[in-house]
Amino acid sequence: MAKSNRYDSSRQWYAIHTYSGYEEKVAESIRQRAQTIDMADKIFDAIVPKEKQVQIKNGKRKIINAIIFQGYVLVEMKLTDETWYIVRNTPGVTGFVGSGTSPTPVSEAEITKIKKRMNIEDPKHQIDFTEGEVVNIIDGPFKGFDGAVSEIDAAKGTLKVMVSMFGRDTPVELDALQVKKV
Repeated sequence: MAKSNRYDSSRQWYAIHTYSGYEEKVAESIRQRAQTIDMADKIFDAIVPKEKQVQIKNGKRKIINAIIFQGYVLVEMKLTDETWYIVRNTPGVTGFVGSGTSPTPVSEAEITKIKKRMNIEDPKHQIDFTEGEVVNIIDGPFKGFDGAVSEIDAAKGTLKVMVSMFGRDTPVELDALQVKKV
């Protein structure tokens, strides 16, 4: 007796919710399950979208691969009752993204945007400061000092901050990640 399929079984991408921090384990489990239970013709790939980001730790600049969407994994599959069950019952998975009980496929345009974002080689510097704005230094030798932003170099991700020391303003060059808004 053939089971009726209430889903569109064309090959599409779906987003699934996972416990935060389990994204890699879930993606790996789904890939392994697809191979071991002979579902490679229905479950094609599972990815954790990541991008390169600059992080400052102990005054040192470090490039890390950061997860773009915490708690989500993208799965390329043909959605059937069987594949839904396999993915849904993977340890760490809390459900499919969709309305009601039916998973909603992620649009091709959205997948293209995500894949482009994943392949960007140079990490993005997100500088959310303006010249003249007062900031607090949170890292490095001037930690705890306040100062006004005098220059912004978006390409390098650095700021010049005027710090008042010994009664006069001194320009200090800092990474944008070493300061926070006051």
